Amino acid sequence: MGKSRDFYEILNIPKNSSPEEIRRAYKTLVKIWHPDKHPLSSKPQAEAMFKSIAHAYEVLNGTQGGRTFSDDDSDAPIRRTGGGRPPNCNRSTESSRPDCGEKPRRRDPKDGQRAASSPKPSFSSCGTGWRKPPPLERTLECTLEELFNGCRKEICFDRDVLVNGVVTRKEETQKIKVKPGWKKGTKVTFEGMGDERPGYFPADVIFVIAEKEHPFFKRVGDDLVVKIEIPLANALTGWTFSFPLISGDPMTLTFQEEIIYPGFEKVLKGHGMPLADRKGVRGDLRIKFLIQFPKRLGKEQCAVIREALNGSD
Repeated sequence: MGKSRDFYEILNIPKNSSPEEIRRAYKTLVKIWHPDKHPLSSKPQAEAMFKSIAHAYEVLNGTQGGRTFSDDDSDAPIRRTGGGRPPNCNRSTESSRPDCGEKPRRRDPKDGQRAASSPKPSFSSCGTGWRKPPPLERTLECTLEELFNGCRKEICFDRDVLVNGVVTRKEETQKIKVKPGWKKGTKVTFEGMGDERPGYFPADVIFVIAEKEHPFFKRVGDDLVVKIEIPLANALTGWTFSFPLISGDPMTLTFQEEIIYPGFEKVLKGHGMPLADRKGVRGDLRIKFLIQFPKRLGKEQCAVIREALNGSD
């Protein structure tokens, strides 16, 4: 492979790079030159580059802090006493922590359904003898208001990393930008952010959006459903009531000439959840009425109701 400086040149980093900078460069390059991402015509070149990158990383990661390179080290055997690779996340908790400088590649779907499909575990050697473990999934809970407005979530998780051939525990902090309209099951992937183990590629860490139950609204697709109880007298004679929308804005509805009967539903167009893949478009708000019937009526009340109903014929 030539002189010792070639290892740094392959990873496109300066010779005084830290172990973390070497690791970042390696992760970036293996994504670009992974043979599975190249057509058959360029696969041989990709495989050659992939092996060179892996060899350079393993040599540099195994020697950082242990000894310095000389020009004779180009043919030295690779040190494998713990040597240098992968991630695979064990635990995660939401945490209020500062931004991490390293931004993950994010699977940002045009809709929640496409994003919700689980990626198949990838086991690939590509001539290196390494394998990639299946991704590790974690749940990220969001309120309905957060999914309506969008928000930023900070997540914290620990993982094993290899430093000078020794496995150490490191805490990672990353941010997830939750977009308005994301649905339950939407997935955000942090590639290569799992535990590092000799002979393995980094596994991915996947956070799956979960929707917390709302006390007033229920989400059905892109629509919101709310149930309102109404006394029988108001259902028959007219009613005005107010309630807050999911946005927090007040809404007032008046029923004067409409009779609210069992099964009656009022639909407010464009007052539901935003559509993640269509800016400015929202679902509907469906108001379902639950009529409160009296448990009993007196004789005089029954007579008045009969007279009123007979007089309306």
